[in-house]
Amino acid sequence: MQKTAAIFHGLDGSENSFWIPWLKTSLETEGFDVWTPSLSACEGFEDLDKWVKEVAAIAPHNHFDLMVGHSAGGPLILRLLSRNDFTADHVISVAGFIQPLPEGPAAEQAYPPGFDVRAIKNNCRTLTYIHSDNDPWECGQEQGEFMRRSLGGTLIVMTGEGHFGSDYMKQPYEKFPLLLQHCLLEG
Repeated sequence: MQKTAAIFHGLDGSENSFWIPWLKTSLETEGFDVWTPSLSACEGFEDLDKWVKEVAAIAPHNHFDLMVGHSAGGPLILRLLSRNDFTADHVISVAGFIQPLPEGPAAEQAYPPGFDVRAIKNNCRTLTYIHSDNDPWECGQEQGEFMRRSLGGTLIVMTGEGHFGSDYMKQPYEKFPLLLQHCLLEG
């Protein structure tokens, strides 16, 4: 049976953002059926419900062998897994976040509403977090460490890689070989 993958972009992104087209092609070469939706505009972390509903309505599968999320795509995946109607063998969050970002509305420094730690752990076999030590939007290694402590999994911290793709930082990040290597690991 063909393996399935879903790749989710971050805010203001699309299926053509940064390394997503390259990763999609690379995974297809490895035999994956890859879904890369371009989701509607989303204003921020507190608006993730919009994306959750959209994905739930259009997803071609409710189980994926691999789910990858960049920036806000990471918490999107964790929200989907919290619903108990989505599962994944391996989830990779790149520059993702779970704690409220400093410029967002004040909130407790724990999981915001909509995240269910037990459901996430039950609905995903392997979790990997890839972060940089210099992310400009507080999506750096502290976020990754918080997710690793809360959910388990593997944290990879890279030096000087920013947000792993950013128009603002003039960081095209068109290829991401380390990410592909982790996508191909058996969970």
